[in-house]
Amino acid sequence: MAKAAKTAIKTKDARAAAEAKNWTKVVKAVRSPKTGAYTFKEAIIHKDKIKQYLAQK
Repeated sequence: MAKAAKTAIKTKDARAAAEAKNWTKVVKAVRSPKTGAYTFKEAIIHKDKIKQYLAQK
């Protein structure tokens, strides 16, 4: 995610750089009911909705 913010800064678009900092990559471990193994789901989530995303099953 840091690359996107740096790219926006290079283009001198301050508003885009500020908006990019509001998003976060979230990695969630999900256990398979069939095998019991863990898989990982990745998502780019707005920083205000991270707790809601992690609370989901």
